[in-house]
Amino acid sequence: MDKIRLTQYSHGAGCGCKIAPAVLEKILGSGNLPKTYFSGLLVGNEESDDAAVFDLDGSTAIVSTTDFFMPIVDDPFDFGAIAATNALSDVYAMGAQPLMAIAILGWPIGKLPADVAAKVLDGGRSVCHKAGIPLAGGHSIDAPEPIFGLAVTGKVAVDQVKRNHTARQGDRLYLTKPLGVGMVTTAEKKGLAEKEDVLQAKASMLRLNDVGAKVASWPEVHALTDVTGFGLGGHLTEMCKRSGLSAAVRLDEVPVFDFVPRYLEKGCIPGGTHRNWDSYGNGIRTKSASDRLILADPQTSGGLLMAVDPSNAIAFENKMADEGFALQAFGEMVEKQQWLVSCE
Repeated sequence: MDKIRLTQYSHGAGCGCKIAPAVLEKILGSGNLPKTYFSGLLVGNEESDDAAVFDLDGSTAIVSTTDFFMPIVDDPFDFGAIAATNALSDVYAMGAQPLMAIAILGWPIGKLPADVAAKVLDGGRSVCHKAGIPLAGGHSIDAPEPIFGLAVTGKVAVDQVKRNHTARQGDRLYLTKPLGVGMVTTAEKKGLAEKEDVLQAKASMLRLNDVGAKVASWPEVHALTDVTGFGLGGHLTEMCKRSGLSAAVRLDEVPVFDFVPRYLEKGCIPGGTHRNWDSYGNGIRTKSASDRLILADPQTSGGLLMAVDPSNAIAFENKMADEGFALQAFGEMVEKQQWLVSCE
């Protein structure tokens, strides 16, 4: 088992495996199937939000999501734990508290031993335990490449559901985790990553976004989403587009791992970065090619992106500090401009 490198058994890694935003839009907007409307469905497929939300009784809503991908690290336990953390994030990004999860496992039985898959499940189970929920079941198939993730069910008060399209003009923008995960994991797959950098990225990916469930009751947080496979550029563009606003971003204040310049220089750019930029780059004004590579870098189990009322920004920062986050705003939501996102 020590000699097995899981990342060598998959063509992609983590959320970098996601279908490009432009292609996904074509798939979801094909129009081949009739749309069915349910009065209790508060957030559905058409919303481009982090999870589906169904109003049970006017007071409590059920949140449902699924997320899975191919190995982003070589260690099977860590792969399972990161995939589980990432899947839970979509529930937290709606302001909800997870209730239970079921596992999704695809495994190349003829290539990798079953006991390695058991380690993956152990990693996922450990994260569910940390989140205070059971890993209550699942489904597995014999697949060409290793795949793991969760389907997660959560709950939230109907009046506390957080959305990605409710930002307001003047809101300050915050991100709870630094960017650059896609670059260092690509470097690791190429055998070019430094151990300390991998450990930093791994610690970030394993940090639960459970603060999102607390943020649900904070009225100063107007909009909330998590930054994953489409990168900060993609998720911020979506927030702007659906809120009818633009964003003014100070790139030197965007949280980025210190190792990013090193891997930019080595050319450790995930394939998903270029697919991302091709999908939404025409809506973003940047100063350099390296800025684009950072903004479009696919994040696996990335941070929460929040749009916060400027009149309560200091109080918000203090509350986040109490939760273990030292945050500063990296931009603001502004009146709609030619560019959805303008970077200085």
